[in-house]
Amino acid sequence: MSRKHTRVEIRPDGVAVVTLDHPDKPVNTLSPEVLEEFRERVEPLLDDPGVRAIVVASAKADTFIAGADLEILDGMTDPEEPATLSREGNALLSRIAASPKPVVAAVHGAALGGGMEVALACHFILASDDPATVFSQAEVMLGLLPAGGGTQRLVRKVGLTAALPLLLTGKRIRAHKAYRMGLVDAITTPGGIAETAARAALALAGGTLSPRTRKLSTVDRLARLAPVRALILRAARKQVLRQTRGLYPAPLAILECVARGLGQGMEAGLECEARHFGELVTSEQSRALRWLFFAMNEARKQDPPTEPRPVRRLGILGAGFMGSGVASVSLGLCPVVLRDISDGALASAVRQVDRGLVKQVRSGTIRRIEADRRRSRLHPTLELEELAGCDLVIEAVFEDLELKREVLARVEEIVAPGAVFASNTSALPIASIAAEARHPERVLGMHYFSPVPKMPLLEIVRAERSSDEALATARAFAVAQGKTPIVVADGPGFYTTRILAPYLNEAMLLLEEGARIEAVDRAMKDFGFPVGPIALLDEVGIDVGAHVAEDLGAAFAHRGLGASTALPRLHAEGYRGRKNRRGFYVYPPPGKKGRKRPDEAVYALLGGAPRKEVPAPEIQDRLALLMVNEAAHCLGEGVIESPRDGDLGAILGLGFPPFRGGPFHHVDAVGAAAVTDRLRELAD
Repeated sequence: MSRKHTRVEIRPDGVAVVTLDHPDKPVNTLSPEVLEEFRERVEPLLDDPGVRAIVVASAKADTFIAGADLEILDGMTDPEEPATLSREGNALLSRIAASPKPVVAAVHGAALGGGMEVALACHFILASDDPATVFSQAEVMLGLLPAGGGTQRLVRKVGLTAALPLLLTGKRIRAHKAYRMGLVDAITTPGGIAETAARAALALAGGTLSPRTRKLSTVDRLARLAPVRALILRAARKQVLRQTRGLYPAPLAILECVARGLGQGMEAGLECEARHFGELVTSEQSRALRWLFFAMNEARKQDPPTEPRPVRRLGILGAGFMGSGVASVSLGLCPVVLRDISDGALASAVRQVDRGLVKQVRSGTIRRIEADRRRSRLHPTLELEELAGCDLVIEAVFEDLELKREVLARVEEIVAPGAVFASNTSALPIASIAAEARHPERVLGMHYFSPVPKMPLLEIVRAERSSDEALATARAFAVAQGKTPIVVADGPGFYTTRILAPYLNEAMLLLEEGARIEAVDRAMKDFGFPVGPIALLDEVGIDVGAHVAEDLGAAFAHRGLGASTALPRLHAEGYRGRKNRRGFYVYPPPGKKGRKRPDEAVYALLGGAPRKEVPAPEIQDRLALLMVNEAAHCLGEGVIESPRDGDLGAILGLGFPPFRGGPFHHVDAVGAAAVTDRLRELAD
């Protein structure tokens, strides 16, 4: 007997196994249709005297339930619609949680958002020890809150101090960590997990097995007292406001729901969830974050213009920070030849890769045997000839045009004519690098962002002579690495560096006019950037900034954009940023705690203008709208293929506020006429 989304099997021993299997998707998701069908199938089982226990499982290869169907939420404009959906879902989950019959969740694969809430409503959670099995209340990352009792049941299951970080960050945890914190009751192997869950369900029904009772920490025991609980929640709120600057409403709503449920009971907490869920679903912040989620998926799934070349062996030139990072995210895909001219650089790169593998094993991302396999795939070498047989070579040497040309010429003598050569450059034109190449059609740019294992964006730079096959190869490999790729046209600064340059240049002009370092950084963080522009320059390196400013200054001159000479002047005085502890900020000595503070001596090098208060909105408009305006120029000139790619590049590569949806979304939200009027005011 089967239905569209669920199958029910009542076994001879009285265990009903409910198997979720979405017929049209590779993963299970929750929607009103699915919830209604689930209710129709499960509620009768709760009342059936012939059913002793119930197991909820998934037929999908690596997913339990991946959360709510977000496309349905996008169609909701009245807050009462999603609020009603939350109430109806919670009525079903509360019925399951209150059932005298044991209900076991057999979790293999991802239990995200609503999937984790379904598991929490069950009496016993059995999880597979596979790395694919992860738990997450990921709603906050989409500007939402758990609307299926997650703010209530998770706190009661694992304690307040363990639950809050999961609720407020959307962090994923794997089975063994979930077991240690008390979320999971037992762990098993993936094979036959439904059968194992059925045996556990019978044992629960027979009284020979009980759900684990986690021993709460002293703090969590004290949190049962209202004054202590209020203190913990107040501290959490302060931390949220410090990190989000009040720009994201979802974390504050989560804290209110937790407080309401612990103070007034489960029903009050669930009603608080439903009300806030309705408000958040229809908020501009959540709409932008959900759009970003879809846009990233679309960028990864985009069909290539032709079949990519299979990459069975990767070559990397340069074992610095970027080269070793690219190696780290590639070893799971194919053998990697890492070539450098220095033994020391190679040894340092191997250590960096190994540290990453150790972290992945500790977190449960990969097993130890997989880490050993990846180590064996890394081939550090001083010999360029070792690159023979590579299908893709990624060059990550110093940002010097002549050096890159020389490296390309030598590589072309070694690799097959069909091999793709990609330069990891942030600004040098690919056409210039490939000007003397034998096969310029095989040359393009793959601009990674630092640190490579963490940054999601890859900017693929297509020169005029780059072939479709080279482009398809780079894109396919980037997606396999876990990156979100955007394709940009060759030219000064490509896209991300080009729109960042006027933003940083305007920050320098503000300092030269008398604005204070900390005021500029604070204003842009209040706008939503994770780091202020001045602090960013210190992190990237004033030497790097000076180099880019000189390279791109001419590209903007014809439009009348005055280039600041501040960075070249500072560089000439020995300022390189955080790397040599001489930057816009003074940093505490190595190994000592303390906060950085602005270096007042910098002002004299910037012309010595008297410091003055510049209103934060003026700072925000001058910097953010210059980035927005440059993005519009890039779209008009064909540097980017679509507004979607422009928004993805700015958010994932440069930290443009995600809740604003990127430069083009920001124009849509504010209004194109209002943006152009403000730009004219600033120009005047």
